[in-house]
Amino acid sequence: MEVLRGCIERAARRSGYDLEEARSASFELMASPVLQTGPHCLLLIEPDAFYTHLFSLMGLTVHSREWYITYHASTVSFSEKAKKGPGWLWLQDEPLNVFGLPRSRMDSFSICGLNGPFRFAFSNAKGDTAANASAARLLAKLPSDEFASAADAIRAGNQTLWRGTLPSPIKLLQLDDFDIADLVADHLDDAESWMSACFIGDGKVAESILNAMDSLNSGPWQGWVRRTTDLFWRSGQGRIVPLRLQDNALRAPAPSSFEVKFRPDVIAAALRQRAIVPSLYTVFLVTSILPGVRALGGCRQTIYYPLMRYLTAVGLEQSGNFDLLTELRGDNRPGLWGHRVLKPLSGYPFRELELFGGAAAPLAEYATIPLAQSSGDLASFTRDPIWANLSEHIASGSITSGSAEWQWSGS
Repeated sequence: MEVLRGCIERAARRSGYDLEEARSASFELMASPVLQTGPHCLLLIEPDAFYTHLFSLMGLTVHSREWYITYHASTVSFSEKAKKGPGWLWLQDEPLNVFGLPRSRMDSFSICGLNGPFRFAFSNAKGDTAANASAARLLAKLPSDEFASAADAIRAGNQTLWRGTLPSPIKLLQLDDFDIADLVADHLDDAESWMSACFIGDGKVAESILNAMDSLNSGPWQGWVRRTTDLFWRSGQGRIVPLRLQDNALRAPAPSSFEVKFRPDVIAAALRQRAIVPSLYTVFLVTSILPGVRALGGCRQTIYYPLMRYLTAVGLEQSGNFDLLTELRGDNRPGLWGHRVLKPLSGYPFRELELFGGAAAPLAEYATIPLAQSSGDLASFTRDPIWANLSEHIASGSITSGSAEWQWSGS
């Protein structure tokens, strides 16, 4: 938690808050250890993000919090599906290209890539900037600067929108994958930390976690925690590439010759140089599992996060750290559903955001909606094939509440 506090303070300063504000953010996280981990790195007015932020904002207001601290994954591509993702925004029923990028700069590229410059454009298929009236008004509100990465632009844009259009005094703090890269490096700089001495160590603990991940994917939990990369991604030229732990080194696939020795000092240096970034499992390890911070996420996170805690328990047992294992076992409800809970059928975030400039009434109206009504048809649960597969395994008895992998759910 102390190491995470340092990360929070750095991120707050980078977002323009003064030293006193940065310290207050870190102390509030310690006193109220909750982190919103749901939406990816999206503009505030993207529906997937907007209604999640409103849901969190209601809870924070009720509990008189001063800070809204989020982690938004930036190791994602500009287009996650057709006309949807961080590189797209629908305004007035029209898909607009957020940064006005050609397809060659969007396909297979990650928004955390330092391959800028990036500027907000909201262009249409013809390439017209600020292609409709809503886009023009939004562009006027956002920073006109150039940014090294799309993630940096989105972070700055969200801060501007949050401060300028929401009536809430609650301050927004967004952590991205470079913030977490430095956080992991902080752990590795301490030779006596569990991350340095055991998780990396001689590689055996990391291998036991990766082997347990493979075992999950060969049984009834298949697909929930995928081994897309081994603990870290290679980051370069705007792309992220999977790495494999082989012969005590992290190696990129051929024809690349990139490799990082699996040693704490070497990995820490590569993280600080932005040559590698943490995988999602490693992100949750340092932001939530080890410091004991409750994670609020989406429908899939309600399953894969407890499984990540199970993988950590495997590593702790391998390293013989039974004190930390006991603390992990004592966490109560370490993860909860907190993303896409508000899902209006005809929501239009930009229009609602403009209404917020005049009064807090829209937020109060949402607070009166029953949960069963606010969450829509729950399609993220009922129409997701991986949830259907899980239901079949529960019905057959191959997965139960007493399954060894589920004992770390805290429920």
